[in-house]
Amino acid sequence: MKTVVYPGTFNPITNGHTDLVERASGIFDKVIVAVGTSTQKSSRMPLDTRVALCSQVLGHLPNVEVYGFRGLLTDFVRQKDAKLILRGLRTVADFEYEFQLVGMNRVLAPEIETVFLAPAEHLAYISSTLVREIAAYGGDISCFVDPVVAEVISREGV
Repeated sequence: MKTVVYPGTFNPITNGHTDLVERASGIFDKVIVAVGTSTQKSSRMPLDTRVALCSQVLGHLPNVEVYGFRGLLTDFVRQKDAKLILRGLRTVADFEYEFQLVGMNRVLAPEIETVFLAPAEHLAYISSTLVREIAAYGGDISCFVDPVVAEVISREGV
């Protein structure tokens, strides 16, 4: 069974993330969405809220599981008995950062490989950071995120 772990902070989960998970669910036997924390990113949305939103948005996919985690991704991947990490690439800048992560992860866990998927072209410009920025100024984010995510953000903020 081929299991892939798709990590991120999903702060919030966007339509771009959902597209990647939907396509990955058709390629891999199991997709584990790993909702993590980051020492480099601040999040006003608690981890449990982000996990719950990902679970709701991706609930239509029977071979997708959502978990929260803290710590090293490679440790989480090993805990889940997976050998693959899925990452999305939107831009050349993403590639440079992702290439650096691949190198670090290979040192930490040489048995784990990373695979990349590009988002659908009409979603490639969406980022959680930009969604939060638009929402912070009262803009309409409904075309970037699932309705349940837009509702939570409008009610609770970002």
